[in-house]
Amino acid sequence: MATKMKRSYTRRSEDERIADLEEKIQRIKSRLESKKRKDSPVLREMTKVQRMLRKFAQLALDHGRSDLALSTQAFVAGLDRTANAPEEPARRRSRPKDANEFAA
Repeated sequence: MATKMKRSYTRRSEDERIADLEEKIQRIKSRLESKKRKDSPVLREMTKVQRMLRKFAQLALDHGRSDLALSTQAFVAGLDRTANAPEEPARRRSRPKDANEFAA
């Protein structure tokens, strides 16, 4: 009778399991944060735009237009950076109390 091979695997340590759970919690928190954002429809459309721009950049590279590809990639990076920045509350401008303030 043939003996069965025992499976070989390594168990994760408690620290590794905790790190994995903390990472999972962070992903869930970021997903919840993105659902709360008012501009989430804009962000969904932006991913589509970024995908099309990346395709365009690749097409430009394939046809020898690295200048267009680089500027497109820079634009995509700027869009991504701007979209993922935390929202700042709208600033209100205060009006001068007196018209003579500008004369000073």
